[in-house]
Amino acid sequence: MATIARGARAVGRGVREVLLTLAAIGGVICIVLVIMAFTGGYSLIMFKTGSMAPTIPAGSVALVQEIPASDIAVGDVVTVDRDAALPITHRVTGVEPAGAGDMRTLTMKGDANDVEDPAPYIVSDVRIVRGSVPALANVIVWFGSPWVLGGVTLGASLLVVWAFWPRRERVAPEESSDDVEGPAAPDALVAAGARRRDRRP
Repeated sequence: MATIARGARAVGRGVREVLLTLAAIGGVICIVLVIMAFTGGYSLIMFKTGSMAPTIPAGSVALVQEIPASDIAVGDVVTVDRDAALPITHRVTGVEPAGAGDMRTLTMKGDANDVEDPAPYIVSDVRIVRGSVPALANVIVWFGSPWVLGGVTLGASLLVVWAFWPRRERVAPEESSDDVEGPAAPDALVAAGARRRDRRP
């Protein structure tokens, strides 16, 4: 039983360390994303359609960075905001100046589309795609559920309590030694008293 208990405690410690490590990694990723958003203009976008497949299939999540339109080149994949419509992310097929400053006229086309977008886009800044991860959008949407968020929050709270809950220190039993003198046994005391009486004159 003692061996089983020790094994269970070891497994529990291992699980706790793994969960704490995963939680720490998740926290670091969140902190890094927040810092990147404020300092570099980075953000995440999700692809609901497959207009950029196979380069960026539906369900992907892309890391984008806001940059001036003057920095755009043909072949870049950028996200452009549109009036009264959702932003669109397509590949740039043409760039032309549009007045002074950073204003540019962009023609764009989805990799999976046969023709270019119906109208050009006149923009001063865009969000360029720096990288993407397939199928990550489904995971983000799943975690966005109130039930999942509540469960994750409760689980994280219980994990913190478990990690810092005070534990009793186990005191190892002292090893007995024949060289260590202990209190004399009653029989030994009686025998010693008898010998002293025998030596009296």
